[in-house]
Amino acid sequence: VDPNAFPMPGVPRYITSCNSPSKHSPHKFDSRPTHHNMYKLALFSLLSGASAFTAPSTGRTATSLNSLNGWQPDESAFAWGLPGTPAPFADGFDPLGFAANTDLATMKKWREAEAQHGRVAMLAAVGMLVTEEPIEYHPLFEAYNKDIGPAIRHLDEVRAVSPFFFEVLAIVIGTLELNRAVKGFKSPEGEFGFQDLNDEYYPGDVGFDPLGLKPKDADEFATMATKELQNGRLAMLGAAGMIAQELTNGEEIFVNLGLATDRFDPSTLPVQF
Repeated sequence: VDPNAFPMPGVPRYITSCNSPSKHSPHKFDSRPTHHNMYKLALFSLLSGASAFTAPSTGRTATSLNSLNGWQPDESAFAWGLPGTPAPFADGFDPLGFAANTDLATMKKWREAEAQHGRVAMLAAVGMLVTEEPIEYHPLFEAYNKDIGPAIRHLDEVRAVSPFFFEVLAIVIGTLELNRAVKGFKSPEGEFGFQDLNDEYYPGDVGFDPLGLKPKDADEFATMATKELQNGRLAMLGAAGMIAQELTNGEEIFVNLGLATDRFDPSTLPVQF
């Protein structure tokens, strides 16, 4: 039986009959295929045919997180390749050129500051809307029987009742900042710059994740970090706008929009402006 008489898909015709000795070999070979050889040919044919239905490799593989959460500093990329570049600005949005020719240490400090300020702004933006009319939920006040006014006056309300609250607030903020400094900042010894970050510290990753939301994959982490930065940037603009509006006329946000009634009496506060 000549195997070449029954071609199989994906199997080259490399088997030839050897019933007669060649001039290079004085020996006679038996070319009759055995069951073992036929199994090999069948398996090779199946594998070759299956490869036609295999998706091509994209060259991208999932990477696990390292101390820098999968980020590798790239001097040729915008902001050294840090996540946070907004679409559709593939080359980054930096009209004032802050990121141009910026060294790695400075870029990490700026990204650390941006991430932290964005988080504070997100809390502030939500807090201002929730604690004012008409929602007026506040854990420190009995807002159901008194309009505590715009958010910019809430600390004045606290000062009028419990002045020591500011000392407690300062201790809490100082503790949080000390924890961030110990984890991320270089020790003030030898040659160091003010607020220089440790080489193994990723900007903004202070290790606080009580809900376990931090992804384990580097690409997923970069996506989540970009979303956080984008929401933080929007919150910084939003909070600044709301504060400016309340400083202008002393009215709450929803009152300015005509969606709530103004019941606040600023004359009851110890600080007048």
